[in-house]
Amino acid sequence: MVKKSLFQLHWFFGITAGLVLALMGITGAIWSFQEELLRLFNPDVLKVEVRQEGVLPPAELVRRVEAAQGDKVSMLWVDTREGNAARIFFTPPPGERRGQLRYADPYTGELKGDVAGQDFFGLMLQLHRFLAMGDTGRQITGACTLMLVFFCLSGLYLRWPRQALSWRAWLTFDWAKQGRAFNWDLHAVAGTWCLLFYLLFALTGLFWSYEWYREGLNKLLADAPAAGQQHKRGEGRGRHGPQNADKNAAPLVVDYDAIWNNLKAAAGPGLLIYNLRLPPAGGQPATLFYLLDDAAHERAFNSMTLDPASGQVKRHERYTDKSFKAQLLQSVYALHVGSYFGLPGRIIVTIASLTMPLFFVTGWLLYLDRRRKKRQVRAARGNVSPASAGGDSWLIGFASQSGFAEQLAWQSAGQLQAAGLPVHVRPLAELGETDLRQARRALFVVSTFGDGEAPDSARAFERKVLGQPWALDNLSYALLALGDRQYPHFCGFARRLQAWLGERGATSAFSPVEVDNADQAALQQWHQALAQLTGTQPVTAWQAPSFGTWTLARRELLNPGSQGAPVYLLGLQPDEPASWMAGDLVEILPRNGQARVAAWLAGLGLDADTPVQVDGLGERLGQALASRQLPASHGHLVGLHAQALVDALVPIGSREYSIASIASDGVLELIVRQERHADGHLGLGSGWLTEYLPLHGSVSLRLRRNSGFHLPQAPAPLVLIGNGTGLAGLRSLLKARIAAGERDNWLLFGERNRAHDFLCGDQLQGWLASGDLARLDLAFSRDQAQKVYVQDVLVQHADELRRWVNDGACVYVCGSLQGMAAGVDAALEGILGAEVLQRLIEDGRYRRDVY
Repeated sequence: MVKKSLFQLHWFFGITAGLVLALMGITGAIWSFQEELLRLFNPDVLKVEVRQEGVLPPAELVRRVEAAQGDKVSMLWVDTREGNAARIFFTPPPGERRGQLRYADPYTGELKGDVAGQDFFGLMLQLHRFLAMGDTGRQITGACTLMLVFFCLSGLYLRWPRQALSWRAWLTFDWAKQGRAFNWDLHAVAGTWCLLFYLLFALTGLFWSYEWYREGLNKLLADAPAAGQQHKRGEGRGRHGPQNADKNAAPLVVDYDAIWNNLKAAAGPGLLIYNLRLPPAGGQPATLFYLLDDAAHERAFNSMTLDPASGQVKRHERYTDKSFKAQLLQSVYALHVGSYFGLPGRIIVTIASLTMPLFFVTGWLLYLDRRRKKRQVRAARGNVSPASAGGDSWLIGFASQSGFAEQLAWQSAGQLQAAGLPVHVRPLAELGETDLRQARRALFVVSTFGDGEAPDSARAFERKVLGQPWALDNLSYALLALGDRQYPHFCGFARRLQAWLGERGATSAFSPVEVDNADQAALQQWHQALAQLTGTQPVTAWQAPSFGTWTLARRELLNPGSQGAPVYLLGLQPDEPASWMAGDLVEILPRNGQARVAAWLAGLGLDADTPVQVDGLGERLGQALASRQLPASHGHLVGLHAQALVDALVPIGSREYSIASIASDGVLELIVRQERHADGHLGLGSGWLTEYLPLHGSVSLRLRRNSGFHLPQAPAPLVLIGNGTGLAGLRSLLKARIAAGERDNWLLFGERNRAHDFLCGDQLQGWLASGDLARLDLAFSRDQAQKVYVQDVLVQHADELRRWVNDGACVYVCGSLQGMAAGVDAALEGILGAEVLQRLIEDGRYRRDVY
């Protein structure tokens, strides 16, 4: 909860204060080298010839510039060695803090011309400190600077990796990432690089933003006054506002010779720069700052407070005599601009400052991407308008393992709503006694998982609801059951639900419709029955979402030299823009290879080029048979002419595959193992994708939502378990987590041999090194005498698993149903206990995509 709240505040403040901070970063970087840039563009004004006799004494320099300007000097800034022009400030007009600035040759006293670019840099400073809005702007920049401290600390917490001691996890980029993943990597990793600098900017910049902060630093860091001395607040600093001159005060008298002699005595031959600041009237002290050639940094000034009329020194403070904390206090500006660390520090700090807009831009891109994905999720639920639960609305409950039942539930809701009927769609797991008692009409769209089991999301419903002695006499329902006839207990869960509803007095509006592997005829029957039930005329039979045309852009063998079947990483690109969520599936219509078609036709005496009709379109016989199931025995087909043969054969059904990428990757990836039958023929789906489909060839594909395997709504640690090509679904989840900045990810993966079957191994190891993957535990069954499987590795790390689950982790399993999934299920029950495992299933924290 704390992490989620910090995340919300982080992005909210980021999209509001980010623009101001970006502006402050750019203007601060420009200002930091203003002296060097001004000298570069104004060499005739700001650079002077160094003379052997040295700079003029202050008395002579002041006499000459005052005579030339016709005004009194209020401040001198003189570089005694480097050939830089002296800065001369003249008496400020009433109400102003500083007077006119002129540059002069400190060796001759000659006033120099105007400096080009000075107004520009003045504007940069005004924007940096006040947004050129005066005190209002100072309040805004101060608040944004406080937010920068929050961004640094909250960002550090939000991206803290489990491998906190791994420098790679903190500081390395993955340049192979694209889209949202790259934006997040840039935002997080670059932010880590800049973290200390931004904290330095903020903690020093607040010194000029808030009086309370400045006073606090003074109390915390300043040395106690020496005996007999007492610092006066603001003495000699003139930091804010104009200098106040007493109209009745005596005129200012300055003994420049005495001041110069005291300065030379104090500084000795090491004098490099001096800055004399005179009071506005007599009777007030002057301040003299001077820098030695061996100073720690450009702002390590020594200072003297003296009587300008006599040159008598009242207080002398040397930088080297101060404690370290007092030195830091005096060096706030040097720390802010990086000069405390010399020229390399200034360069690094300037670069860090220039990167400030990067975080504003990437933060907005990540924010807009989240908004876009939320819109896509809403759009995925179709155009069904919500209706409140109640007796007048149709209750549509669904239980789905792979997402197909949920899809059909929403499509059925759309059909009812098109007939003018209110609908209320909910997962079966959310339904209780009140919902079922209040409902008068209901549709149940439920799938059966494996051999008669309830889907994971409906286990709690079966345990808590089925068997309850509730009276449901007023409920009229219809049931759509999804299953697979290869299992003995076909549609077992749906049949148990039907039996319980009948026992409780509910009446069936029509006979349950059982669907074997998305059989279109059964789905059409369901559609027709709903049309009759609602009193509407039968319309066009319901059709599954159409298959789109996708192009095979990439095919890479992942396990060369493996003892097992080849595994390929396939990259597919759509003809039209497409989007999906991590955990979703695809359905692909495979085709027979032409070699297989030719061999099969050889026994029938038919020419593959014979023209035939398929769905009203003309095709060659060989082309038409590529989309038909070709039985191993075709004796009963001998003698049929070409068209009769095509009409007698059943079209090839679709094949499902887990998606191994996320939409922002720009390519839909699959991980497919090539299957080969005992007779040597390749499996239909895998053979088409891995061998027969040419590179850049077209494949018919449609996306299918699989909400039961989506990521949890709230951020939580993830334990991902899989084997073989089950890595596909887990890989998409990992990519989405990494793109979202979630790093509490633990992957347990199993295969045959590490040397050949470590699928996507370089990528997984890279995620581990970068901290995007907190743990990676592997089980290669054939690398030792006794076979070790992923469920065995899970048992080896039982204590760690219990800790993750106690910390709120969700467990995802993807891979083969037989062997792996059953073994993992048994291992989890042994580690966590049957009750805890059941609770994880009911809470949606144990999710499976197995086949």
